[in-house]
Amino acid sequence: MGTRVKERKIAGISWNVFLLGLVSFLNDMSSEMIAPIVPTYLTDVLHIGKALSGSIMGLIESLSSLFKVLFGYISDKFRRRKVFVALGYTLSAASKGGLAFINNWWEFVGLRILDRVGKGIRTAPRDALIAESSEEGRTGKSFGFHRMMDTLGAVAGPLVSIALLVLLSNLPVVKAYRAIFLLSALPGLVGVFLVLLFVKDKGREVKKVIKGISTLRSKELQLFLLVVAIGALGRYSYAFTLWKAEELGLSVVQGLSFYALFNLIYAFSSYPLGIYSDKIGKRKLITLGFGIAALASLTFAFAKDIITLGLAFILYGVYIAIEDTIPRAYMADLAKEFEKGTVIGAYHTVFGILVFPASVISGLLWQKYSLEYAFIYATIMNMTALVLMIITDRRTFISS
Repeated sequence: MGTRVKERKIAGISWNVFLLGLVSFLNDMSSEMIAPIVPTYLTDVLHIGKALSGSIMGLIESLSSLFKVLFGYISDKFRRRKVFVALGYTLSAASKGGLAFINNWWEFVGLRILDRVGKGIRTAPRDALIAESSEEGRTGKSFGFHRMMDTLGAVAGPLVSIALLVLLSNLPVVKAYRAIFLLSALPGLVGVFLVLLFVKDKGREVKKVIKGISTLRSKELQLFLLVVAIGALGRYSYAFTLWKAEELGLSVVQGLSFYALFNLIYAFSSYPLGIYSDKIGKRKLITLGFGIAALASLTFAFAKDIITLGLAFILYGVYIAIEDTIPRAYMADLAKEFEKGTVIGAYHTVFGILVFPASVISGLLWQKYSLEYAFIYATIMNMTALVLMIITDRRTFISS
């Protein structure tokens, strides 16, 4: 194993991890200021059909994954993470502000692709930097803190969006949306300056080790990535949850409130779940996550009132907290020091590529049948992933 240089901490979290968490808070606040209004913008302002809307949302989510393993690999080779993190956040901030000036769906897609390219550039190098800035055996804690901060930004974003919608209520809807798009770029740009001025690269501090056989060739990792692929086919865009709220007769502001609830659960679950995963084992928690995902999807499918819908959003928040936190830490633990960016990037790429067909299938099921069928499909895929996790590791629930 490589040696890591000690650095000052804040509440038991390394300075680098704390700063990267703060940057993610600002970036996600920026993203979530616009995320809740995007589904309505697509269908009501740009007048895009249901199947195409679902496909666009899936394509946007999936595109960033094509770049994650590539830039993870490049950052491993150069032992530099910071430059890719800063570039990625810059592209994302610029793309959000640019949405204020579009008039057609293909312009929307172009700018959202730019945003996802930015995410693809920064994600694996950033996650590798978090791993390199973490104490041995505490990766779950670090990734949990980062996810918590990231998602607190996602809580703040919709609340800011709600406030802006109220303040701009006397404006035409299109103008109000454009103003929110423009303002959303500001927090992201502040985050870029924090990366450039205060975050420190750690790659050069990691002691060079004999490379040997790549972790990517291990059976454990390959089987896990197979399960990840199956689970990803059951991952639907957040837009489907908001469309469900709309289907039940909720207003845009009410839908945003439920979305804020989801992010609040997500935020405050991530950190303790990350710490817990360091103690009980990450595979156990990942397996449980697939079960919660199936239950959340089933609840969304048959929700007929606000209370059941609220329960669905709560379960969805816990599920995403596990899925977006623990697998990253698990991959960081499996990876050797010389290839953390590549291995973490491989996970993101496999997961992200399968998100696109998942959303296409969900969109088609919605259009041909109903949203209920889209959520039932997600339930089936997550249950399949849960069973495969147990089959590939029978010790999941009986070993410590």
